[in-house]
Amino acid sequence: MKQASTPGNPTKPSWNPWPFSIIAFFVVALLGCGTFVAYCSRHPADLITANYYEDEVRYQGQIDRLQRTQQRAQQVEVAYDSARKLLTIALPPELSGARLSGQVQLYRPSAANLDRQLKLEPDAMGHQAIGASALEPGLWRVRVSWTVDQQEYFAEQKVIVDRRTVTGK
Repeated sequence: MKQASTPGNPTKPSWNPWPFSIIAFFVVALLGCGTFVAYCSRHPADLITANYYEDEVRYQGQIDRLQRTQQRAQQVEVAYDSARKLLTIALPPELSGARLSGQVQLYRPSAANLDRQLKLEPDAMGHQAIGASALEPGLWRVRVSWTVDQQEYFAEQKVIVDRRTVTGK
């Protein structure tokens, strides 16, 4: 039983940790939020493209190009040769000798500053070799778009570039 304080017999008030606990909780929560905001501001998230919303509006044209490409008997093939550090693009044989114009985009999903645009310049056999020694290792998307007889086509393939070197015997 608790004794009541009287003028001649004062009792000590007991220490209550709740006010300090509540204050400590809010201080820790605010520090956590501040740390998270600082972390996020130093690690910007790249959009897929710089003009993401404009590209989304034009996406129906992209769907049409993909459908035309899929209707062809053979598809575009992209291969990476790690020994020679070459990307090889092979267009379908029916396109060899055709007058075509186009471009190759080397797209790095994790870093927009590494993307590259090249002109599509296949040889007489419909092949184009691209040096990959300057490409960073990791996932790349090779996007090939071309126009033949006023019809646009598009193909995309994933390629993983590695830094392994092959030594010959």
